[in-house]
Amino acid sequence: MTHSQVEPKTSAEDAGPGSRVPAGRSWLDRYFHISDRGSTLAREVRGGVTTFMAMAYIVLLNPVILSVPDASKATLDAGQVTTATAFAAAATTIVMGLLGNVPLALAAGLSVSAVLAFQVAPEMTWANAFGMCVIYGAVIILLVVTGLRRLIMDAIPLAMKHAITMGIGLFVTLIGLVQAGFVTSMPGPGGLAGEKPIQLGTHDMLTGWPVLCFAVTVLLTFMLQVRRVPGAILIGIVGGTLFAAAVHQFAGLDKKDWGGRNAPEITGGVVSTPDFGLFGNVSFDGIADVGAVTVGVIVFTLVLAGFFDAIGTIIGIGQQADLADKDGKMPGLNKALAIDGAGGVVGGVAGASGQTVFVESTAGVGDGARTGLASVVTGLGFTLCLFFTPLAQVIPTQVAAAALVVIGSMMMTNAQHIDWNDPATSVPVFLTTVLMPFTYSITAGIAAGCVSYVLIKAVQGKWRDPGWLMWALAAVFLVYFALSPIEGWLGR
Repeated sequence: MTHSQVEPKTSAEDAGPGSRVPAGRSWLDRYFHISDRGSTLAREVRGGVTTFMAMAYIVLLNPVILSVPDASKATLDAGQVTTATAFAAAATTIVMGLLGNVPLALAAGLSVSAVLAFQVAPEMTWANAFGMCVIYGAVIILLVVTGLRRLIMDAIPLAMKHAITMGIGLFVTLIGLVQAGFVTSMPGPGGLAGEKPIQLGTHDMLTGWPVLCFAVTVLLTFMLQVRRVPGAILIGIVGGTLFAAAVHQFAGLDKKDWGGRNAPEITGGVVSTPDFGLFGNVSFDGIADVGAVTVGVIVFTLVLAGFFDAIGTIIGIGQQADLADKDGKMPGLNKALAIDGAGGVVGGVAGASGQTVFVESTAGVGDGARTGLASVVTGLGFTLCLFFTPLAQVIPTQVAAAALVVIGSMMMTNAQHIDWNDPATSVPVFLTTVLMPFTYSITAGIAAGCVSYVLIKAVQGKWRDPGWLMWALAAVFLVYFALSPIEGWLGR
């Protein structure tokens, strides 16, 4: 998961992609060191296609998150987001393949998109939000170049990193349930005596064909996963869309029955010209107006959402692909992380949110991929998606939302790594995980986890254990929680 030059096995790999090697091999073999890594051209192509099939769902899901009505002051156009998502994924994945020479594919991180849509966009314009995405990408690159990456990695407890992933998993699950109409808010002020803030469907009952399509898609996708079918999420979305199209036709539904959004019907051609309307929609003017503390917390949250997941994914896939040395170290890790960080910048400029390495790359590795050629093939798959945007808009929001629930369940598997018997671990992990969906705020979950962690350590007499950086982060988050009274006090 890190870079082509991982504990090289031949002198050719020491020199890097494109170096001179014995003649008699194709230029692709020489550039990507296919033979040196025990692979073949066919395996690399097959692995690249498999990875694309496993993660192509992001082209459908990212617009669902970023174009959520009322998620910001202005709703993004779903078609433009689809184009931006495919373009950014294609560009960053091909670069990873050509320069990193590793079988890693990148696309818009759902966790980063969730932060942008529900944390950043409500505070500023979308142009500013994408500007924050560019800033977070630049920060990751700076962390890698300066070596501060290691300092931050060591400061954040591993359990907290797992908790962040779990919390975001529950958060996107809630988003999916709400988008599907499976869960709705109660009318009036919730939380009062005898009232509930949310409910099952409408009046505690599931009603409407779209909700049925959501349920069918969820169950179908889970069944495919249980059978270990490659590309289960994508196949589930396609199957759910076909079922929705049949329901739409035979039940006589129209667009308003699907919430006024995507309906399972084709009103024009299948192929269209890519709409790059969001490309370059980046602005840094006005970001400072939301306050230095808020900006700092947003950048920190974005870095956490994209940075640590990338590290774990890159290392894990690198080991699976046998690219690490006997000690599990990967000499090219910094290069892969730098490209991953650049994905934040590319995603921000394209209007697709930060790009990060996808764990679905393991699908291609499991199918034999060992070099960056597989990533180039995956990137070309995303390039083709640019011209089939109308197909993406045929998928009902309720069907696409089902994949969010499935992704959430996958992110919750990190719970197996938590020591639930240690309160210094379990309490911060619990607060981090549950407060993200319960407060509809990823930042609130991370903040509560950091503050509770250092305080529990202090009560245990182990106040030195968290380290100065965690104490500094806890102080920042205390200010974040107390921002309203602080602002009131300063205004006096």
